[in-house]
Amino acid sequence: MDNHCFNFKRYSLLDNHCFNPHHSALFTDLYELTMLQAYYAEGMTATAVFELFFRELPARRNYIMAAGLDDVLSYLEELRFTDDELAWLEQRGQFSEALLEALRHFRFTGDVYAVPEGTIVFENEPVVQVVAPLPEAQLVETYVLNQIHLQSVAATKAARVVTAAQGRNVVDFGSRRSHGTDAALKVACTSYLAGAIGTSNVAAGRLYAIPALGTMAHSYIQAHTDEMAAFKAFAREFPETTLLVDTYDTLAGVHKTIDLARQLGDAFKVQAIRLDSGDLAELARSSRKLLDEAGLEHIKIIASSGLDEYKITRLLERGAPIDGFGVGTELAVSADAPDIDFSYKLVAYDGQPRMKLSSSKVNRPGRKQVFRVRDDGRMVGDIIARCDETLEGEALLAPVMQNGKRLDPGQDSLAKAREHARAQLEALPSALKTLERAKAGYPVKISAALTTLTEELQRALECKLRS
Repeated sequence: MDNHCFNFKRYSLLDNHCFNPHHSALFTDLYELTMLQAYYAEGMTATAVFELFFRELPARRNYIMAAGLDDVLSYLEELRFTDDELAWLEQRGQFSEALLEALRHFRFTGDVYAVPEGTIVFENEPVVQVVAPLPEAQLVETYVLNQIHLQSVAATKAARVVTAAQGRNVVDFGSRRSHGTDAALKVACTSYLAGAIGTSNVAAGRLYAIPALGTMAHSYIQAHTDEMAAFKAFAREFPETTLLVDTYDTLAGVHKTIDLARQLGDAFKVQAIRLDSGDLAELARSSRKLLDEAGLEHIKIIASSGLDEYKITRLLERGAPIDGFGVGTELAVSADAPDIDFSYKLVAYDGQPRMKLSSSKVNRPGRKQVFRVRDDGRMVGDIIARCDETLEGEALLAPVMQNGKRLDPGQDSLAKAREHARAQLEALPSALKTLERAKAGYPVKISAALTTLTEELQRALECKLRS
């Protein structure tokens, strides 16, 4: 086997319990390490500024909800190369002793600026800025992009689902269809950030201190000799439960719920029924009628089964009396827009602005600030400016880490971020809350000073190319 290949026998994840890919300094692309060796060899360790942004919105998105900052900051604070990791790198025979020694003492010592978790962002606006010695800022690219991308995709999808539900409860049901365990946890967290009331995932409930919700599956009903026996047994163990009524015949299941209420009298505490198949709108109407006629107006109706923001919208347009939604696969994988064109680009080094000239991938130079203008609380436009400008509106980017340490360890608490996300969605123009692409997008302007800097540097670079 080539000595550059991963030795699965020696470094099996099952055998080497010290290796955790989610927190390892090796969670980076190989070219980051080869660049680090070259940087150190050339003495290129001056301060660099990298910015994370996206150039274009996905086709079916009018905004992006930024998420993932908390994981990024935790990673940067804890970033270390373990002895085992260094030994594996040395075994490859690709890296110099000087680099391996530098990695042995590697720590992130830089500063980070970012928009708060849950902020609505648009094209070309910096979401995260990393200001650090060039090797440090370079190495963390992969992890920063990975976490901000995944969690922003998920938070944006969840925000759309929550908006479509029009104030009705939304619960994340997507763990079993998520793209891996880490993604399942992050989807649960970002769904709560965006306004969902909880998740079915117990580990996420513990990890993020969010409500873990759920009652029964069809298998529980099927395991019993009859549906009524299952309802009785479960209601005895969990009196304030939700009964799944569509295992055999939905309306028959509703009738059994009504019969159970009559049998138990004041001891009947069931809170809801769940519909998981069929014509949900028509079944919800029929179920509501039966429940109300039986004096069970307090029983809520929860719907699941392949839901997303589009189906929820159509259900409510049909007048379906549904009180809450369990949303699974579509929320977990964001099937209609599974990626965002995030980039992490160098914009300054050693006090000088930097930019890329490649066709369609030009990025504006220098560290920036974004100013958001509001009218009566409503967002009306953003201005991307140089970081030393002071313009009208709210400055979105704020310092969140200095010298490798968080400025306020509690500032990105999930509860605070959730409230911020709610306020952001409330301030979003109504036209941008639609499910399809708005005809007129959100206005994002470039300041005159940043335009001048871009044009001057572009001319200087083009002149060098011609000389």
